[in-house]
Amino acid sequence: MARSTSHLFATLRLFASIYFVLASVVATTSAAAEKPNILIIFTDDQGYGDLACYGNEKNKTPRLDQLAKEGTRFTSFYSQTVCGPSRSALLTGRHPIRSKGWGMPASEITFAELIGEAGYQTACIGKWDVSNRKPIIDRMPNAQGFDYYFGTLGANDGGGVTFHENNDKAGSTRDMGSLTTLYTDKAISYLKERRDPEKPFVLYVAHTMMHTIIDASERFRGTSAGGLYGDVVEEFDYETGRLLDTLDELKLTTNTLVIYTSDNGPWNQDKYTKKKKGHPKDSIFWGESGPLRNGKGSPYEGGYRLPCIVRWPEKVPAGHFSDANFATIDFMPTFANLAGFDVPDDRRMDGIDQTDLLLGQRQTGRNYFYFHNAGVRQGKWKYLSPNAHFHGYAVEDDRKKVEELYDLEADLGERTNLAQKFPDKVAELKALMQSIEAGDRLAPSDNKR
Repeated sequence: MARSTSHLFATLRLFASIYFVLASVVATTSAAAEKPNILIIFTDDQGYGDLACYGNEKNKTPRLDQLAKEGTRFTSFYSQTVCGPSRSALLTGRHPIRSKGWGMPASEITFAELIGEAGYQTACIGKWDVSNRKPIIDRMPNAQGFDYYFGTLGANDGGGVTFHENNDKAGSTRDMGSLTTLYTDKAISYLKERRDPEKPFVLYVAHTMMHTIIDASERFRGTSAGGLYGDVVEEFDYETGRLLDTLDELKLTTNTLVIYTSDNGPWNQDKYTKKKKGHPKDSIFWGESGPLRNGKGSPYEGGYRLPCIVRWPEKVPAGHFSDANFATIDFMPTFANLAGFDVPDDRRMDGIDQTDLLLGQRQTGRNYFYFHNAGVRQGKWKYLSPNAHFHGYAVEDDRKKVEELYDLEADLGERTNLAQKFPDKVAELKALMQSIEAGDRLAPSDNKR
């Protein structure tokens, strides 16, 4: 009897071992299957208030409005205040004081490099803008982790762009109204013809529009209630819909994390925009910041706070909005969690993992956000230094060079400076700003509310 009992226990232990091995294999396989495809749709100079789902009453944006209904709309999302710095921050998870903006060095590590090592295929289409707008091979997309690239290395300030496909020149154009469709066509072509269906993908589509010099195709020019700029917004909405329809067609929607946002706020001051040449006379060619103050280049909310919509069916809550503090610098560590790679540990990382926020498992976001060489937000409080504007961009004629403190919950438009009323809060936030600029290694938990 004892021998029989011993044999029974040995058999049970064997079955238990087999069960746990199989369970581990199933869990690993399930986790791998859960790795999402990632589609980043990144516009240029688009204002917080340009979309109907963010309050615009002129521009019709049904596809982005529908995307918001199918996912989560973020209302305290931060990018950067100008183009190149915005892109280096997004790619590296590091503030531009470290990732260097237009001059991003080859030594910076992008999420594309790391996610490629985790089994993803990677593509970048559109505006690159971190290699000083020059074909410097070790700082171009292929060297920074993207398997495929098509686009322009810089902006279209002169009314024309030159394309590269991977590292080779691929023509040029002065037809700015063709770019939104062209980039969308290239993205669709990648999904249908270049993508390996056996691997997850990251597709980063960085549009040139709505950066001046803007234009729409003949199909959309003159059709909106918002002037030329409205035409461009509505064409972008339509083309984004084509890209989303392609996900449906290829049965990729369910397991694709879609992120739509922009690089910085809109040009929206006459004294700057009137200097731009190449637009039809009297046309409005800049966007709207909605309730926010100022726009591109400014340290105020209109420069940094952008629309952001995230969709991942049955994962990201649908029909939801969040006022949690979230930023492009958070993409790197969030992708690391979702895709299964480690963020670099040899340098200061400014982004934090926002997976729980995206999945609706946490309602709070970043504890603080740093405004480049300008100030810092912590909770409802925002501090700005006396010389806060980015290299003199968008300076308001009547702005006094003094320290500023705003309560963003009560004063989203940043009209009432509370610095003299709360000197202790000014000192606290100024110290936090200096700590960030010094690169002090704060624990990740220090930036979670």
